[in-house]
Amino acid sequence: MQQLQARYRDEIRSTLMEEFGYGNIMEVPAIKKIVVNVGAGEALDNPKALDYIVQDLEAITGQHPIITRARKSIASFKLRAGRAIGVKVTLRKDRMWAFLDRLCNVVLPRQRDFRGIPAAFDGHGNVTIGLREQLAFPEIAYDKIDKIRGMEISIVTSARTDEEGRRLLELIGVPFRQTS
Repeated sequence: MQQLQARYRDEIRSTLMEEFGYGNIMEVPAIKKIVVNVGAGEALDNPKALDYIVQDLEAITGQHPIITRARKSIASFKLRAGRAIGVKVTLRKDRMWAFLDRLCNVVLPRQRDFRGIPAAFDGHGNVTIGLREQLAFPEIAYDKIDKIRGMEISIVTSARTDEEGRRLLELIGVPFRQTS
């Protein structure tokens, strides 16, 4: 069991129960999954780019990613339905907790000019973090990459409100930007 997961079960869950006055342990918000997504519009011109992205995401997450395809054609973007336009990985259980631990303690502090992530929740306690480069992950060697790419990391919780989701992620250790 991951150290962060054990801390959630032992400390964070009881803290949230007291703060929000839940009557049942099953009401307490939890993290359901983490989705790591890389959009690859350049794959329309360079199909080899997807291979590099797949290698990077596999090294970062420890899980084989899937290639996402366009649902419909958009002529102004020279895009046809069914063409590969991105790569994503959905992490759950132990890999999710290990990734979240690395994200909070290693990756985010390595970002240049990092002052915390903006607390832009979706209304249901879920948050998406945008990273500008994959080099913040220690698994990626600078010499091995072909191009610097950004990615989106969506943390999906079972919280009903943004306040519950923010408090859960704060207790876990996600560094939010201080509003002044």
